[in-house]
Amino acid sequence: MNLQHKPVMIKEVFDLLSPIDNGTYVDATFGAGGYSKYLLDNKPSIQILAIDRDPLAIKMYDKMDECYRNKIKLHIGNFADIDQIIATHNFAKIDGIIFDIGVSSMQLDDHDRGFSFDSNSKLDMRMDTTQSTDASTFISSLTEEEMANIIYDYSDERYSRRIAKAIVEARKNQNISTTNDLASIVRRAIPYKGGKIDNATRTFQAIRIWVNKELESLSESLLKTLQLLSTDSKIITVSFHSTEDAIIKDIFKQAKETKKFKLLNKKVIKPSIDEIKENHRSRSAKVRGIVKL
Repeated sequence: MNLQHKPVMIKEVFDLLSPIDNGTYVDATFGAGGYSKYLLDNKPSIQILAIDRDPLAIKMYDKMDECYRNKIKLHIGNFADIDQIIATHNFAKIDGIIFDIGVSSMQLDDHDRGFSFDSNSKLDMRMDTTQSTDASTFISSLTEEEMANIIYDYSDERYSRRIAKAIVEARKNQNISTTNDLASIVRRAIPYKGGKIDNATRTFQAIRIWVNKELESLSESLLKTLQLLSTDSKIITVSFHSTEDAIIKDIFKQAKETKKFKLLNKKVIKPSIDEIKENHRSRSAKVRGIVKL
C-alpha cells in the first residue's frame, strides 16, 4: 500500500501528456495511484477521474483523497466501459487519458491474489474480485488445445503445447490449486533452464490476461476513447508485452490514417538503462501517445 511507488517512465509519460492548467484527465488504470499523484504534484490545478476494476484501489484512493481533496474521483469498474463511466461523472471535456496496461505492482505484491509465483498462494489472478472466472477456471476447464493456443497467443511462449499437455496430464492425478503447483508443472515442461526470466513467467502472464480479458478490454476502451477526445486531447499508453503494444500501435495507426489524429511519438519510448536497473518490471515497457487534431 505504498503511495511512494514510482510508476514506469513517469517523467516520459508526463512530458508526452503535457497537462494544461485546470485541465481534466482520466487515469484509466489507477492501481496504487502513482500516475495520478505525480500529475497532481506537478500540475495541482487539474482534476482527475481515476478508474480501476480492483476494489483494493479504494484504499489507495482514500489515502490520496486526504492529500488532494476535491481534485480526484474514483470509479470502480472496467475501463472497457470508459464512455459510460465518464458520462456518469459528468466530465464534459477530457484533456488527456493515461492507460498503464497490465497487472499493477500493488497486485503483484499482494501474495493472496495469485498473480505471482514468488509466494505460494491460491490460483486466482482476478483484477475484479467479484467475477467468477479465475486462474483455477483456466486450469480445470479448458482443453489442451485451448490452453496451448492461449498461452502462445498471449505470451509468445514457444513451449505452449508442452506446457498445456503437462497441465492436462497433471490435473488427472492432482488438484492444481496453488501458484507453486502450477509453476512447478510449467517449469518441468520446459526443456531449458537459466534464462533471464523464470520459465513460468510467460504462462502466468497468459493466464492472467485470459482471466481478466485484458486484450479485449484494451481494444474496446481505446476505440471508445478515440471517440471521446476533443481537439488537442491526448491518449498516453504504457504497455508491457508485444501483444498489447501491437493492439495499441494498430489502433493508433488506423486513427492517424483518418487525418483526425497525430502520433505524439513516431518511435516507441522505452525505459532507460538506469530505470531498468532500479525497477526490473520496467524492462519491457513501451510508451505511445496520440493527440486529436
